[in-house]
Amino acid sequence: MVTSPSSLDHAFTVADLEGIRNLLAGGSVIDWRKLMFESESEAAAFVAAQELDLSDPADVTRIDTVRNSAVKYLRRHFDFPVPSPVANADLVTLLMMASGKGHRQLCACTVLKVMHTIHHLEARELLFQLPVSNEEVFHLVEQKVYRVIGRALAEGAPIVEFIGGRKNKDSLYTKLLSKSEATAAQIYDKLRFRVVTRSPDEIFSVLRLLQREVFPFNYVIPEQSTNTLLPFEHHCASRPDLAPMVARMQSFEEEPAAMERESLVDNEFTASSYRVVHFVADMPIRLSDARLAAAPPAAWTLGRIIFVMAEFQVLDTETDARNEVGDASHSAYKVRQRTAVMRRLKLGKPGVAVPSERKDDD
Repeated sequence: MVTSPSSLDHAFTVADLEGIRNLLAGGSVIDWRKLMFESESEAAAFVAAQELDLSDPADVTRIDTVRNSAVKYLRRHFDFPVPSPVANADLVTLLMMASGKGHRQLCACTVLKVMHTIHHLEARELLFQLPVSNEEVFHLVEQKVYRVIGRALAEGAPIVEFIGGRKNKDSLYTKLLSKSEATAAQIYDKLRFRVVTRSPDEIFSVLRLLQREVFPFNYVIPEQSTNTLLPFEHHCASRPDLAPMVARMQSFEEEPAAMERESLVDNEFTASSYRVVHFVADMPIRLSDARLAAAPPAAWTLGRIIFVMAEFQVLDTETDARNEVGDASHSAYKVRQRTAVMRRLKLGKPGVAVPSERKDDD
């Protein structure tokens, strides 16, 4: 039987690598100077990853509204000169302009950054106004991820294990109690997905698949990534298909500092020997007409996209096996975490002297 090519086998683009590097380093697209789309079809695919439908007049109107708001904001607060061809461009044209050169490139990139922020904030507002429970929202996310991974597996993708799940209430309580700075809003792994590949070489392909079909690269949560498994530059240099593209990528003045995060574990209870690619994404979810109709009229101008945060872990089978031995194992992690929580509940903040028991005079 001949197996059809997997969606993970397609050639990488420079835009793919830019997104993967940003994901691994926990960077923000607001710091980017340009985009790297090489064709309108690639830019249109990126728009589709945002759950926006360019054939839907309502979506086009929504995009135009956000763009106009961004242009007015830049002119109002910064006297930023946005030329008419940029101020009136459709979204795909804006993305291609931001991938070009010259003054229009700078203006288009600047407008897109503000559009990204406005759209994200208003989508959050829409979610707050929807009469839906967390359970319903989580189910929409799971449906999307399972659909994409299921199709990839059917096409022969080299994924040997895929697990999705929700953090139970006891785990949420323990996590909140273990971190002095944590609030319920800062728990990013209420929804979590784990993908195990056959080999490390296939991890990049899985990351590209996720960015193309589950969440676009601009919605990776900054400073919430941990990459202790696959150094970006070293991996690209080892692959003839990727190495020539690295020289075409944009550089950042503080890039070495960002890359140092590759050596950090994700929290204080994780063993130094634990290896993983871990990140958090704010996933765009497109609402059906029925769900949108349930929202109050004031929300109808906010589009039909909401965002839901989810944690992802990607690693290979050999690394997964090593992680289940000794201090790196999940059971050892939980022991360290629970010990710290019990100590905190009984004695308070570490490093603070514990008062001795008072004995009254006889």
